Amino acid sequence: MNYQESIEYLESLSRFGIRLGLERMQELVIRLGHPERKYPTIHITGTNGKGSTTACLAAILQEAGFRTAMYTSPHLERYTERMRIDGLEVEEAVFARAIEQTAAAARAMEKDGLEHPTQFEILTAAAFVMFAAMQVDYAVIEVGLGGSLDSTNVIDSRVAVITNVTLEHEDRCGYTVPEIAEHKAGIIKKNAQVLTAAEGEALEVIQRRAVECGASVQVLGRDWQAQIQSMSLAGIAWMLQQPDGSRWPLKTRLLGEHQAYNASLAVMAALMLGETAVNQEVVDRALAKAYWPGRFEVLRIQPPLVVDGAHNPAGAAVLRRTLDQVFPGSAVLFLLGILKDKDIEGITSILVRKQDRVIAVRPLSERAAEAGDLASHFPPQQVEAVPDWEEGVNRLLQFAGQEPQKVACVAGSLYLLGAVRPLLLRKLQNS
Repeated sequence: MNYQESIEYLESLSRFGIRLGLERMQELVIRLGHPERKYPTIHITGTNGKGSTTACLAAILQEAGFRTAMYTSPHLERYTERMRIDGLEVEEAVFARAIEQTAAAARAMEKDGLEHPTQFEILTAAAFVMFAAMQVDYAVIEVGLGGSLDSTNVIDSRVAVITNVTLEHEDRCGYTVPEIAEHKAGIIKKNAQVLTAAEGEALEVIQRRAVECGASVQVLGRDWQAQIQSMSLAGIAWMLQQPDGSRWPLKTRLLGEHQAYNASLAVMAALMLGETAVNQEVVDRALAKAYWPGRFEVLRIQPPLVVDGAHNPAGAAVLRRTLDQVFPGSAVLFLLGILKDKDIEGITSILVRKQDRVIAVRPLSERAAEAGDLASHFPPQQVEAVPDWEEGVNRLLQFAGQEPQKVACVAGSLYLLGAVRPLLLRKLQNS
């Protein structure tokens, strides 16, 4: 199986859809010889901030001299973005070999009368195979959806990180915050160490699960602090106060106060591993390099152009707050595309204000809301429905050129960002 054949195979698995549950995954890793047990793992879940936290933690461990793997989802442009070793995407040939090996095990399961694994299960198992073959020292694993029933939850992680818990994926994880927290707390394993920025009812659920597992919990705002000091287009600076009273001044080029909390979670997780190579100097260098595309990513400073993967009300609130902090008083030109199974009204009501303008488009997904349906959530004078997303990009750049005092922002879906971001980068490079 070459790389193109591996992609065609993966795309063919979309017919299985999303099916939560660990039975298929448990059988699959058994048949693969338990590759996920051949290196220590750190498991990261939460409603928002999972990817940024994963990227920062992987950068810290890499800077400390450890061969570090990182597994994230979804990808923006290429499947290989999901599996990185020491910050680099796995090579296509390595990816194809792992998919071929995993596919053979999946076919054997089906031949034996068992359910064929889903696309995400194949990808996850293949990532474990790749990381084992590359003999990594650590693997930082981001949950795909929820926690307890997610395909990644076959790992026995030393450290579990839960960023926050808000309403999302209610149809799969529950219709209340405590129900969703139960899913996310499901990544906590026996005698693990747990870090979280969760609050209220969600925190109560997490703490209860930790007690059941004999796990220890450290909570942002209770056991350790992250105090914001400054923020600009250059990044954010804050003071991290650790449980022992140690104070580290830190900074990152990632934008938004939430990124200080995400990066702090990563730092605390790295320290929990007890590796002497992880010190303040290493952390400083790592956070200066840490990068996570599509999360308040400023592609152009003047006129401002931002892309962000906000796709739920909590993400929209963070994006709105960061826009106000980085570009105070500026109206926004939005290019929005949202999936129809998301809380469209919740997202748009938080994100868009009366002085803003909206270009509504349809993301590249079978689950996408039509441009006209999205536009119906705004007054007619504020919105323009453009069914073709490429034409939407052209309109956004046109308006941004005409009104340079406004901030152009693409948001609403990672599926939209995956298509729009490379096009914008090409256009900006050629301009």
